[in-house]
Amino acid sequence: SQLSYEIFNRVDWTWLSEDTSLLPHGWTPELGFLPYRWDYYSELMMMYLLGMGSFSYPLKVDTWNAWKRLTFEYDGLRYIGSFAPLFVHQYSQAWFDFRGKRDKYADYFQNSVIATEVHRRFCIELSKQFPDYSDVLWGITASDSQHGYVAWGGPPATGPIDGTVVPSAPGGSIPFLPQPVMRVLQNIRQHYGEAWCRYGFVNAFNPARNWYDTDVIGIDTGITMVMAENARTGFVWETFMKNPEAQRGMQLAGFRPYLALGTKPFS
Repeated sequence: SQLSYEIFNRVDWTWLSEDTSLLPHGWTPELGFLPYRWDYYSELMMMYLLGMGSFSYPLKVDTWNAWKRLTFEYDGLRYIGSFAPLFVHQYSQAWFDFRGKRDKYADYFQNSVIATEVHRRFCIELSKQFPDYSDVLWGITASDSQHGYVAWGGPPATGPIDGTVVPSAPGGSIPFLPQPVMRVLQNIRQHYGEAWCRYGFVNAFNPARNWYDTDVIGIDTGITMVMAENARTGFVWETFMKNPEAQRGMQLAGFRPYLALGTKPFS
């Protein structure tokens, strides 16, 4: 743990944000900062919160307000989103515990609940094209495919979607929709034997084409395992949120406890 603190405390967030309120995607010695910015709602939340929580070189508080929160509507459900793959609603929430808290913009946990439910309905609607999709078999997020990596998902449909199922899509959302997700994971485990191996679920499979990936990808297996433990015991959330940096980041971003039941996810 001491090594992780030393590494984290060396990150110069003030240099990264010296001339911008939006964090760049990267930097190289040859070209300097990349022209792309973390500017729309996505997995970026954990980066901004960690940067703001730093005690050595913290991000300015106004960086939390700089990135855009676009609202979408599907089947009568409204939520904040951007990029189509489902993982954008999962990764920050594997570590930061947003339950029962909100900033001035949203309850991001409830937002991910809605986004996951929207994705479930979207996949079921796709069953008109791909009959394997159903209430017990759904989930599309960036993954391997029969022809290589694809950053697919939806809504809106991004792909091209071809009937592939990605177990980490529902798996990374276990805390958001526990029962619907478990129905999917149990169905895959029980009826699609080639989708399971000694390391867990393969990265993706396409039942219509009888294609099963031979790879298990750490980041996708990881989000499934971390979120399964959060749904089961809350252990990862509890452990991570003990860090003063995590607490400070959320406090500076304006997160406050509130009664989540019966309220809208954003306003």
